[in-house]
Amino acid sequence: MPRLSPPVAFAVVAATFVWFLAASSAPSPLYVVYQETFAFSEFTLTTVFAVYVLALIAALLVAGSLSDHIGRKPVLLGAIGLEAVSLVLFLLADGVGWLLVARVVQGVATGAATATLPATLVDLAARGDRPERAGVVNGTAPLSGLAVGSLGCGLLVEYAPAPTRLVWALLLAGLVLAAVLVALIPETIDRRPGALASLRPRVGVPPRVRSGFAVIVPILLASWALAGLYLSLGGSVVAQVFGVRDHLVGGLTVVALVGTGAVTAFALRGRVPVTLLVPAAWLLAAGTVVSLAGVLTGVLALAAVGAVVAGLGFGSAAYATFGTMSTLAAPHERGELFAALYTLAYLAFSVPAMVAGVAATLGELRPTALVYGGVVAVLAVVAAVLGRRVPVPATGEPVPAPTRGS
Repeated sequence: MPRLSPPVAFAVVAATFVWFLAASSAPSPLYVVYQETFAFSEFTLTTVFAVYVLALIAALLVAGSLSDHIGRKPVLLGAIGLEAVSLVLFLLADGVGWLLVARVVQGVATGAATATLPATLVDLAARGDRPERAGVVNGTAPLSGLAVGSLGCGLLVEYAPAPTRLVWALLLAGLVLAAVLVALIPETIDRRPGALASLRPRVGVPPRVRSGFAVIVPILLASWALAGLYLSLGGSVVAQVFGVRDHLVGGLTVVALVGTGAVTAFALRGRVPVTLLVPAAWLLAAGTVVSLAGVLTGVLALAAVGAVVAGLGFGSAAYATFGTMSTLAAPHERGELFAALYTLAYLAFSVPAMVAGVAATLGELRPTALVYGGVVAVLAVVAAVLGRRVPVPATGEPVPAPTRGS
C-alpha cells in the first residue's frame, strides 16, 4: 500500500484534527433548535454538552497513552470509526436520549483522537525537518475546528433545509475521506509492550516537564472555561438576553471567540510561546469584562467586541500552552502528556458550564452569565500575575517555573 510523504501526511492529520473539532462544536448553534423541538431546560442543554466532555475526559484517561504503545494509526482509525457512529446517531436523533448517546460516543472518539493527533503532528513535523510547525498547528487546529463547526452549522441551520440532518451528513462524508487518507499516512511510532497496562486510567505528566506544565495551568483554566461558556450557553444568551433568534448570529458568537483565537495563534507563529502567557491572560480578562458589560447593558455589539478581544487572548493562550508543551516531551511521552493537557482543559471546559446550566435553570440566564464571566476574569488576572514570575532566558527558551519558596 502506498504511503504519503511526511509533509502530506502532516497536512492530512492537521485537517483531520480540524474536522474532529468542527464536529464537536457543530451542536452549539443547534442547541437552541433541539431545546425548542424536544422542550428541555437549560440544565438538560448543558448536560448534553457536558456528557460529551466527560466522555472525552474518560477516553483521555484510558486511551491517552495507548498510541505510544500500539502506534498512532490504529488509534486514529478507531477514533474515526467511533466518530462516524456518533454522526449517524445524530442523524437519527428524535429525542434527548439520542442526543445524549450521540454526544457520549462522540466524546469517546474525540478523546482518543485528541490525545493522538497532536502527538502524530509532532512526530511527522520532526520527520519533515519542520518541527516548529507542530506547535503552530496544535495551537490553531482545535480553535479553527471549533470555529468552522459553529459557523458552518449556523449557516446551515439558518439557510439550508433539514438543519438537524444536513450538517451531520456533510460531516460524515468528510470523515469517510479522512479515514481513507489516514490509512495512507506512515506510522511514526514503533510498537512497544505495555499497551494493556497503559489503559489503566491515569493522568500522567513526565517528571522532567512538570514544572513547565504547572506554568500553563492558570491560563489554561481561564481560557477553556470561557470557551465552555460560549459553546454551551452562547446561543441561549444571544436568544434570551439579547433577543436575537437568528441561528447564524448564535454561531458567530462562538466564532468571535474561537475564530479570532485561531487567527491569533497562527499570526503568533515564530514567537517564543512562554513570553505570551502574561499578555494572553490580560487580553482574556479585558475581553471578558467588556463582554460582561454587553450582557449587563443588553448591547450585543459591546458583547461582540469583548468576544473578539477575549479571542485574541484565547488564541495567544492556546499557542503559548501547546507550543510550550510540544517541545518538552520525548516521542514516547507525547501521547500521555497531551492526554493530561487536554484532560485539564476539558475539565475547565465542561464542569463550570454544567454548574452554570443548573444555576440558569434554577434562576435566570443573565445573572448566571455575569457570575460565570466574572470568575473567568478574576482567574485570568491571577494567571497574569503569576505568569510574571516565570523567567525567560536570553535564548528565548522556556525555563522551569520557580520552586516554592524561591
